[in-house]
Amino acid sequence: MQLADLSAHPQAVPRDPHFRVVSVPAFTRDRIADLAVGRCAAIKVPDFLPAATCAEILGALQSSPFESYGRQRVQPPVMRFGVGVSDHRLSGAIADSYWPAAEASRAAWRGLGLPYDPFALCREALGTDWPGGVSVGRSGGRELAPGVAREPNHGFQVHFDEALREFHEDLLDAPLVAQFAFNLYLSVPDTGGETVIWRHRWHPADETHRLPQSYGYAESVVADAESVEVRPAVGEALLLDPRNFHAVRPSTGARRIALGFSMGLSINGDLLTWG
Repeated sequence: MQLADLSAHPQAVPRDPHFRVVSVPAFTRDRIADLAVGRCAAIKVPDFLPAATCAEILGALQSSPFESYGRQRVQPPVMRFGVGVSDHRLSGAIADSYWPAAEASRAAWRGLGLPYDPFALCREALGTDWPGGVSVGRSGGRELAPGVAREPNHGFQVHFDEALREFHEDLLDAPLVAQFAFNLYLSVPDTGGETVIWRHRWHPADETHRLPQSYGYAESVVADAESVEVRPAVGEALLLDPRNFHAVRPSTGARRIALGFSMGLSINGDLLTWG
């Protein structure tokens, strides 16, 4: 039997039916499990938190000073409120500088004067259907930062996030079997700002595409990979598997501000977060 020449008919190239974005009313145990094993590329939940709550958090953040990630490593610059462990990694481990920065970040969030912890609200809503709920992860018995507010108006380069590869030993006290990235959009731009996810995970050959002194890669690294694109919407939450290469497109108009944190599924079946 002669096989069809798919190269002559690009529209006939088969797509992975599991590589799709699923829109659901809430994060359920089954949907999170689907994402963990690769039965979807991402999950989005509209109206994840009440509109009034999102507006209140945004109002507190809009008058607060944002700082940039390390500009030598992150170009174009990305602004943030809070601290992420990625800027405090030293020789494959968490640098000592992370812990005072994490405490300062918690104090800064408390200083916003909100009557609640925004990240605790997100964890509670994420874990409604998960046994044991969602909690902040620990490393060496110390609790990590709960998350950050990010403002990537100029976009994020193509990259992947995987604690297993970024740290020589387990990042958390409980080893992870799956990893996720969470975003809750508080403000979205007039144009651009889409999240693009490619059906491609890191391979040693990808390092030939890495940008000099950067966390990111040239887009040629995913030139032949299937992709999905998610347009941000105010109040919507997005959960994706960041081990797939992904990027954020540059935007114009209103600020693109989202609450974000990493989340992992431990070998004990716990969902744990970190900033």
